[in-house]
Amino acid sequence: MVGGGINGVGIAADAAGRDLRVLLCEQHDLAAHTSSTSSKLIHGGLRYLEQGEFRLVREALAEREILLAKAPHIVRPLRFLLPLRPQLRPAWMIRLGLFLYDHLSGHGQLPASQAVRFAADSPLKPEIRRGFEFADCQVDDARLVVLNAMAARERGAIVCPRTRCLSAQRQQSIWRIELQRADGHRSTVQTRALVNATGPWVTRFIEDVLHQSPPRRIRLVQGSHLIAPRLYEGNEAYILQNEDRRLVFVIPYLQRYSLIGTTDREFAGDPAEVNISETEIDYLLRVVNAHFKRPLQRSDIRHSFSGVRPLLDDESHDPAAIARDYSLNLSAGPGQAPLLSVFGGKLTTYRRLAETALEQLAPFLPPMKPSWTAGTALPGGEELEDPDVLAGTLLQEFTWLPDGLAQRWAQTYGSRAYRLFEGATQATDLGEHLGGGLYGREVDYLCREEWAEQADDILWRRTKLGLLLPPAAQRRLAEYLSERPAVRPCVPTTEPGLPDADCADTAAPPPATAL
Repeated sequence: MVGGGINGVGIAADAAGRDLRVLLCEQHDLAAHTSSTSSKLIHGGLRYLEQGEFRLVREALAEREILLAKAPHIVRPLRFLLPLRPQLRPAWMIRLGLFLYDHLSGHGQLPASQAVRFAADSPLKPEIRRGFEFADCQVDDARLVVLNAMAARERGAIVCPRTRCLSAQRQQSIWRIELQRADGHRSTVQTRALVNATGPWVTRFIEDVLHQSPPRRIRLVQGSHLIAPRLYEGNEAYILQNEDRRLVFVIPYLQRYSLIGTTDREFAGDPAEVNISETEIDYLLRVVNAHFKRPLQRSDIRHSFSGVRPLLDDESHDPAAIARDYSLNLSAGPGQAPLLSVFGGKLTTYRRLAETALEQLAPFLPPMKPSWTAGTALPGGEELEDPDVLAGTLLQEFTWLPDGLAQRWAQTYGSRAYRLFEGATQATDLGEHLGGGLYGREVDYLCREEWAEQADDILWRRTKLGLLLPPAAQRRLAEYLSERPAVRPCVPTTEPGLPDADCADTAAPPPATAL
């Protein structure tokens, strides 16, 4: 398995739970790119109805309900308000779209849509008086990736961040794969099947590593976001229409901020080097300021981030109109080990994509267990209904907790938060306070349980404390990490076969089944 984004870890978790031997490698950190730079939503994709993507919307809405139950600590309902601007989309068109949206979602946990009128104290400009309301979900996208990687590991998978796939050679019924760790050490493993879930690198992997011609083309589309102090009070999100018919989200973020995005522009270059452009900043500010009373200035921007979405090339002239659906390409001749490549996809549908991937690989592998992920909680979601209730329980049990820590830990780690308290009886047991409510005990947990190695892994992916910690505190975190014992490598240093379950510097015999 190559690729540590949401699709790669989703397939790895599903496969490991079906008793397949799994090794996943990722050239950087888990969720280092596309899967941590989304709009942080689990949603059906209301605007995809305009493009006739009814199957995709129906599937995404079904997955929304499943993920809400699987991970209530990181997937939470969110109310959306869509201001009406009749010159862009008439009321009847939006009402029809929301009717279809409600119908396709079935009878789920979230309320149906309705028309609304904005009061005089609305944060919107006075001329915007009417709109619509509906519900979707917000998610911590990078944590969704990490939790699936944890679920894979707990079922026997070997997960290897910062490990590049240098080459993969098909030798009849097996793949012989050469890996290189970040420290430069190389090793070789053998598998019965190879999955290419490298996201924006999917065609480059086929060309440069496999030396084949890609069966599909993708288009790289850049999406950028701004983070600014909250534009309004309240916990609702807004969907803003623009003259180019694109939609911009304004979403409550981390209690004190608004997350604004996204853009759609063609991208060429290395997806690891994407950055927001001045044109994108101007675009997002213009859309926001056309709707809200309080003007948003460049000086208000606290942070920005950009990602590259690998979308199926449907020859559309408008990047915003390119289909967000996915395609799985299976390549295998008679007696050959299969190659499965993932083209496109979106965060919300990763679990169903993984099931489809295993269905396609099944004829090439020994009998496996049935699908299981729909009804099983992700780590931290076990026996958890409401993280706010959990936060209250933590405060009652650990009365010495610093302000805000119980709430953040409950919403970040769910029921696994108790693991951070093991052996702790007083505040000093939390270790060094590194700033912004980040303590040494949490850093140690993230390194031990969630593959964190560098400051950015913790500040921007495992948590979002990069917005709160000043530069001096971030430097101290980097020093703290450098003082920790070196991480044990998790790929073998000798060949053949897969590493053992402890990720030690040893190699196990070639497995009967490997993925």
